[in-house]
Amino acid sequence: MARVQVHSVEKYVQQIDVRQHRLAADEGEKLGGSDSGPNPYELLLSGLGACTSITLRMYAERKGWDLGEIQVGLHFYRDDAGKEYIDRTLTCSGELSEEQRQRLLEIAAKTPVTNTVRQGTPIATDWK
Repeated sequence: MARVQVHSVEKYVQQIDVRQHRLAADEGEKLGGSDSGPNPYELLLSGLGACTSITLRMYAERKGWDLGEIQVGLHFYRDDAGKEYIDRTLTCSGELSEEQRQRLLEIAAKTPVTNTVRQGTPIATDWK
């Protein structure tokens, strides 16, 4: 369904190849990186946000709803007890009823990437 290759270029700089696309990842200067790209958590949030926006747009198109511009704000944080949270905020420039907004919240809670993050998908790691 999805496949990427990540290559360590120098220090913490990572080259990410996704089909014909090339991205970079890095740690910020506070963690010893050169801040040449988003950090891994920012990339995780980016995938979640993109999936959310795409899913909402697809749903709204089927319903004939005009969402206008969609914005998905995401914030990952860890509390003092070590529990991790993601806050997601939705904004649309289109006029929506309260019923439509509630339905879109329900849809956002069921997007494919949301489900993957929530269920804690197993990860198998091996050497080649």
